[in-house]
Amino acid sequence: MRSPQSQPKFLVVDPAHYEVAYAINPWMQPGFWSADPSGLRQAARSAFTDLTTALRNAGGELEVMSGVNGAPDLVFPANAGVVLDGRAILARFRFAERQVEEPLFHAAFVNLERQGILQDVAMLPAGAFQEGAGDFIWDATRSLFWAGYGPRSTLLGASAVAEHFGKDTLMLELATEHYYHLDTCFCTLPGGEILYYPPAFTEVAQKKIRAIVPADQLIEASDEDAIRFCVNAVAIDRTIIMAEAADRLRDQLTERGYNLVEVNLAPFILSGGGAYCMTLRLDRTSAPAIAPALEETAA
Repeated sequence: MRSPQSQPKFLVVDPAHYEVAYAINPWMQPGFWSADPSGLRQAARSAFTDLTTALRNAGGELEVMSGVNGAPDLVFPANAGVVLDGRAILARFRFAERQVEEPLFHAAFVNLERQGILQDVAMLPAGAFQEGAGDFIWDATRSLFWAGYGPRSTLLGASAVAEHFGKDTLMLELATEHYYHLDTCFCTLPGGEILYYPPAFTEVAQKKIRAIVPADQLIEASDEDAIRFCVNAVAIDRTIIMAEAADRLRDQLTERGYNLVEVNLAPFILSGGGAYCMTLRLDRTSAPAIAPALEETAA
């Protein structure tokens, strides 16, 4: 049983002001949204409720940030920054449409620091673009970061975050605007597996992944899995929360002992985001996990 101190904590953002108002990736269709804004906004509220319920049922504790009019993509706080060991570094967005989020997330991080949830909040150097945990994913099994760069985050930005945390970091160049953040095509699982979509990466990046991760721990997502945003998933212990999955991926994960919780996130996929995009893990630590048996003995 998890102790209160190790309860996973996530930042999520209320979707009251969510909409698809512009297009900064190939998934976004403002015209589709404008045809039924009331119905889609209601669907987004329902999807958010289902996601937060799934997170809480899996043992997660949520810090809920209010949405802000004029910042529709605030609902994707994975891009707010990178957090490890209580230290945070704030993102800097490439597109002007999302730069409005930077002071809002900064204020939220400062508030989390006041609460004692974060210890300090750092800023990126001038000229460095790095879009948060969506492009900087911690791999607890291997005690390293995987960093995506190309469509949004720059290599300079990724290097600045790596230097800030002082952890081993593997840089992965993304090959397509459709999978513009690492979290859309790459997911670390608690058992050490990596769920990823190979076509989203350059050949060099694919070779890097295969050189580090044993073949039996690589799970290749299909085109369908990627389009459904199933790789963009949240893992808590043996529970994986993701958008509605195809049968093949569901069977693969179940066979490996994972409990799959699927949520209809269609309104958010319209912006190119899924379950991982909609959360920012705040309590992630670089310390090795304590084996359950030792936890029970200590208790």
